[in-house]
Amino acid sequence: MTRHLADQRSGSPPDRGSATLEIAILGPAILLLVFAIVQAALWFYARNLALAAAQEGADAARGYQSSSDAGVTRAQAFLRRAAGDSLQAVTVSASGSTATTVRIEVHGHSLSVFPGLQGPSVTQSAQAPVERFTVRP
Repeated sequence: MTRHLADQRSGSPPDRGSATLEIAILGPAILLLVFAIVQAALWFYARNLALAAAQEGADAARGYQSSSDAGVTRAQAFLRRAAGDSLQAVTVSASGSTATTVRIEVHGHSLSVFPGLQGPSVTQSAQAPVERFTVRP
């Protein structure tokens, strides 16, 4: 009470309500920042899952007398086992593979923190040489 009377005597207005105003202004900005951090973490996790699936597929497809279809199947099996809902609308392809190199590409979308919106796009690929029998001269 003494401080309030001193403020009135000196002519400076009291700071009543300033904390409420600060929270009203900063609250949504802080929530937006938290949501952005969570969304970035979900995207990073989905990206790591897609890369791991592509590497699994490339390892399976590069084996001696294996096919690129075996790599696609292995990558899809890995995603069913490990990804859950973290990677959505997934497509796995072996496009870009040649007779000497196998390339597995995984494309999908990460989980979104905003209901009804599609998460950020994720595309990862792995490439490896195909194992083959050769004779040294």
